[in-house]
Amino acid sequence: MKRGRLPLTALRSFEVAGRHLSFSRAAEELFVSQAAISRQIRELEIFLRQPLFERHHRRVELTDAGRRLLAQLVQSFDDIDRLLSELVTVPAQSVVRVSVEPSLASVWLVPRLNRFRELRPDIDVSLEVDPRLIEFRGDQPELALRFSAHAASWPHSEAERLASTVDSPVLSPALLASGPALEKPIDLGRYTLLHEENRQGWARWFEAAGVPADAVPARGPMLADASLSKQAALLGHGVALGDLLQIGEEIASGALIKPFDIDVASGAYWLVARSLRNLSEPAAAFADWVRSEFAESRRAPDLGDPA
Repeated sequence: MKRGRLPLTALRSFEVAGRHLSFSRAAEELFVSQAAISRQIRELEIFLRQPLFERHHRRVELTDAGRRLLAQLVQSFDDIDRLLSELVTVPAQSVVRVSVEPSLASVWLVPRLNRFRELRPDIDVSLEVDPRLIEFRGDQPELALRFSAHAASWPHSEAERLASTVDSPVLSPALLASGPALEKPIDLGRYTLLHEENRQGWARWFEAAGVPADAVPARGPMLADASLSKQAALLGHGVALGDLLQIGEEIASGALIKPFDIDVASGAYWLVARSLRNLSEPAAAFADWVRSEFAESRRAPDLGDPA
């Protein structure tokens, strides 16, 4: 086929829709309407004289021809993107782009960033706070810091475990002094419990503490992430189920009190990239620094890293 006849716009629309298996998500990525994506793909199917998607109610699947075409397009577009990136003039100041989940960014990473600046003043860090899945395409950050409750599950990428997340109740000294005595785990039911996203975290902790499920209070404010839960606990608004790695300094300083030696593992933090062995020099330097900071955090008192 002559290159002048290649339907490049339609191929681009198909490639994005094929990666996401969603016409609506393709429209979001390309900043066009869903109708435009559907039209481009339909025209491509007419051009090829065969379907590329099997259309079901509220979902699509690739046909054999669609899978073959998608594999070639993803590789081709990625190769073009890499070459264009190499041809772009390198800025005088190196920059590493890092995607970080909101609570980890505000509670753990940002307070430490100046240490990296002192270590590598020649590298600027560009933080993109975003909890969503990342594919590490050309217009996305090179590194990501993510939490996973079960395992690393990022497609077409590599993930390195940095530390386990270990949760335990914490509260302010003022709240403890003015509230009921905490002699047994069940006594926490007499306090306001601060929940992060849902009530499952507290349910797991009370189960580990041997408190019957019917004795667990199903009440308390629901907060969006760990940073808000931590702030509410510091203000004396209730008892938070805190990730000890993120609140170690507050426990060490006495700003928060850990009343019980009952900890529950809830997942892990991961360093994620398309290839951890083929990072740019700025990204590799930042990755090494992150590893050392997590190792230092794990060495803090009472903040062990269970398997």
